[in-house]
Amino acid sequence: MEQHISSAFERDLEGIQAQIMKMGGLIEAAIRDAAKSLATHDVELAERVRDGDAAVDALEDMLNDEAARVIALRAPTAIDLRVILSVMRMSANLERIGDLAKNMAKRTGILIEMPEIGGAAKSLRRMSREVEAMLKDALDAHIQRDEALARDVIARDLDVDQLYNTLFRELLTFMLEDPRNITPCMHLHFIAKNIERMGDHVTSIAEQVVFLTSGTRPGDVRAKSDRTSCDPAFSTPVAARDV
Repeated sequence: MEQHISSAFERDLEGIQAQIMKMGGLIEAAIRDAAKSLATHDVELAERVRDGDAAVDALEDMLNDEAARVIALRAPTAIDLRVILSVMRMSANLERIGDLAKNMAKRTGILIEMPEIGGAAKSLRRMSREVEAMLKDALDAHIQRDEALARDVIARDLDVDQLYNTLFRELLTFMLEDPRNITPCMHLHFIAKNIERMGDHVTSIAEQVVFLTSGTRPGDVRAKSDRTSCDPAFSTPVAARDV
């Protein structure tokens, strides 16, 4: 009987982890397609990204319900409980990344009607690719229980922050040179901030992997390299919001 219960619990855990990987795959595609729609002015692709967010939300609800059921029915302890709690936290981060990708896609149609700003679209796509690669590695680290890979993902968030800071300064220069650039640059800044925040959520997923594999949180506090909030040009509350 005990062996039967154990086998059923293992199936439950496998099902939960399969759901988180499916959710992760949808989010990877959302990041990639949102960036592509912006670079290619593909409004239809942007619309698909926005519509696809509903599937991500549904998966998160399903995963949380299943995790709650397993906890109530199986009363897991130690490592098994850590797996379930980690997956629940990961799903919340994935859902938030999906929202940020949707926010990116919303601006594609707006920016089509505005003049292009230097190489901003190329820089945004580079940031998106870096975050997408980080997410893939974070999910792989979860499946493989690879603490070293998870810590590598955490460290790489610094690269995303640096890309964001560089783009921020470029956008600020364009706005100072010509007031007509202010509106498109503000939209581009919101997109860049969304991507930078995606990196933060991916980092949180990687931190959950460290917690899962070691039982402790990452020891060193990760210093953020986003210093743009100190700049008076973007210090107003609206610039800090995700819209």
